[in-house]
Parts: sequence; C-alpha cells; structure tokens
Amino acid sequence: MKKTLMLLVAAILISSCVSKKKYMALEQENGEIKSELTKTKVEKEDLENKFAKIQERVDRYNEKINSLNEDVEGLKIENDIKLDVNKDGTVMSNESKRKMLATLENVDPSKLAEAKTLKDSMNLAIQYNLEKTMDTSKLNEDEDIAVNINETVVMISISDKMLFNSGSYRISNKADNILQKLADVINSEESIDVMVEGHTDSRGINTEHIKDNWDLSVLRATSVVRKLQNKYNVEPSKLIASGRSSYQPLVDNDSRENRAKNRRTRIILMPNIDKFFALMGAN
Repeated sequence: MKKTLMLLVAAILISSCVSKKKYMALEQENGEIKSELTKTKVEKEDLENKFAKIQERVDRYNEKINSLNEDVEGLKIENDIKLDVNKDGTVMSNESKRKMLATLENVDPSKLAEAKTLKDSMNLAIQYNLEKTMDTSKLNEDEDIAVNINETVVMISISDKMLFNSGSYRISNKADNILQKLADVINSEESIDVMVEGHTDSRGINTEHIKDNWDLSVLRATSVVRKLQNKYNVEPSKLIASGRSSYQPLVDNDSRENRAKNRRTRIILMPNIDKFFALMGAN
C-alpha cells in the first residue's frame, strides 16, 4: 500500500515537472514573439519617418521646380510684351515682331525686297493679313478694292459698284460680303477706330434728296456707318462718317474709266499695332 502511494506521488511530480517545462518554453517563445513584434513596430515607425522626410524633400524640390517654371514663364511673357523703340520710330513688342516675321514669309519676295525699314515690313505684313482676311484674291484690286498702309494707318478703298447703285447712297445687297468681313476685323479688336470717307467723281448731281457731290459723299459714308452699326453690330463709338466730295481724286476725271476709279468709299482703320498682330495671330 505504502509502495503504491509512493509511486503515485512520484508520477504526479514527474508530470508537474514536464508541464512546467512546457509552460516555461511557451513563455519564452511568447516573449520572443513580443520582442520581434516590438522590433517590427519600431522598424515600421522608423521607415515611415524616413519616408515622410523623403516625401517632404520631394515636395520642396517640386515646389522649387514649379517656382522656377513660373519664373521662366514670367521671363518669357515679360520678354514677349517688352516694347522696343526702333530706329525709324516704330514701337513693337517682341511677340509682334515674331508674328510679323512669320507673316512676311508669305509675302511676295519682290514686294519684300522693296521694304527698307522695319516700318515698311510692318506695313507689308498688315496689308497681307488684311487682304487674306477680307479675301481680296477674288476681286479686281485695281477697280474693286485696294489695301494700303500709311504710317500704320490701314486704308481700304472700295469702288462704288461694290457698295452702291449708280448715283445712289443706298447700299446694295452685293455689299454684304465685304462689309461682313470688314465688320469682323473691326469687332475683333477694341482698339480699332474707323473712319468711313465717301468720294465722288467730278460730275455734278442734283436730285430731290441729293443736292451735290458733297451731299452724296457724306450720305454714302453715313449709309456704310449705319450698316456696320445696325446689321453687323459694330460699336458706333468707333465709327466716323465723312465726305470728301470730288476734291481728292485718284486720277483725272477725263474718262469714264477714271471717273469710276474716283467713285469710291475709303475705310480708314487706325489700330493698335500690337493688338492688330495679336488679332491676326488668333485668326
């Protein structure tokens, strides 16, 4: 009996010893896992801090790049709008000069060879752009329409047959095309002022509504101005109507052909040159 009891106690002690060893082993393993976890968390936080610092440096670098880009763009814009006073007194921005040179590549070389100054070149460029915009290629320039430049003032001369019936100041329907294109140019640029001049030949006229050539020339100019205002929405404050009667002929009134040349309406555009080239570049 005593022997059996002793064996039982020994078995319990052995079992207890084994369980304690397992427990201690598990405790040690758990401690190691917690240590690894803590180490991993520390490494993660360290990496996050390093990444944040890198991101901060990248952001500062990008800000510098953007700032430099803005400075470069600002310098480019400043250079484009910088005005230069040339030897002949012409004032133009660098951007307008570039657009003018691009336009001159399309100008007839024989005409370009006659340009001796920057102002001459500028006048050729303006004339080319206006003729292109108004599509004068389909017209007889000598008789129907002509574009000329004088000290950066653009003068468009239109024969009376393009605008009026003979001896009348009422605008004909066939004038709509040319007046529409003219209005497009005027409306596209706020700085353009427009003078409309009526010109007649030397033959006298006296009707119920028209006393003489002074009357006819002014009435024709007024008709064009009203048409531009009422049908094509040209701002009236830009418009001036005037008549020259027969006192500024292009040629002597000694033949039917010459009298036809003298019967004309002259449209005088007075643009801001920089804005004019900006307009032509947009077109």
